[in-house]
Amino acid sequence: MLFLLLLVLGIITGILAGLFGIGGGTLFTPILFIVFSSLGVENVVPWTIGTSLFCTFTAALSSTIQQFNEKNSYLIEGVKVGLFGAAGVYAGKLVVTSDFYTELVFVTVFAILLLFVSIMFLRRGKSNKTIATSLKNVGIKSSSLTGGGGGFIAALAGVGGGVVIVPVLNLGYKLPILKAVSISSLAVLLISLSGWLQFAFLSGTVSGITNYTIGFVDFGTGLPLILGAFAGGLIGVRVGRYFTQSRLQIGFSILAFFVAVLMVWSVL
Repeated sequence: MLFLLLLVLGIITGILAGLFGIGGGTLFTPILFIVFSSLGVENVVPWTIGTSLFCTFTAALSSTIQQFNEKNSYLIEGVKVGLFGAAGVYAGKLVVTSDFYTELVFVTVFAILLLFVSIMFLRRGKSNKTIATSLKNVGIKSSSLTGGGGGFIAALAGVGGGVVIVPVLNLGYKLPILKAVSISSLAVLLISLSGWLQFAFLSGTVSGITNYTIGFVDFGTGLPLILGAFAGGLIGVRVGRYFTQSRLQIGFSILAFFVAVLMVWSVL
């Protein structure tokens, strides 16, 4: 029964991710948090983050392969940002596993992140301005700032970090949006891989929902979500063709706000 429920939730996540062109981590995290919380799992936050990063890794793998097939791949720059992101994940993991990072703090951080994304998408959806770009490469300084920040947020919120990496590369360093998305896809792949592995090898863990767990990663919970998300993603992409980009961006802004409110309500 739980498998079917997670499969259906995964399909819904995939449809929304394909429809709005977003990474699944933004939606995997709230679903996993509510599921783990409702079933009375101890240490809900690390379980949510570790399992969400595993789910995000599979989604990022698909996205990276697609970028490579479309010959829009920037291997060296993506790896640089991703490696600094892995270091950022380690720093974020130290915060997550501290006594300070309670469920309320986690939900607050995630809600703020969603509200930021909501406002960003809303402004994009209402704006017709084109951002001036340059074709300069991503150096060590920009890689460390972008990747480190993305990885840190990834560990705190259980997302891939693309929500930080793409805007910083595109808006901050003036890279073309297609290049920023490509670099982010590879970086998120490395960040999420590093993330779920770091949470998988944490010691002193307790039981998750299923018996298929390592550390704080519950594969038995994550895999149905992933399977559903892949199927739903195909539907979402097709449906998205019938809507304008601005409408989709405004639609996701509303969705992100709703999820933020739902997360806060779940801990009150």
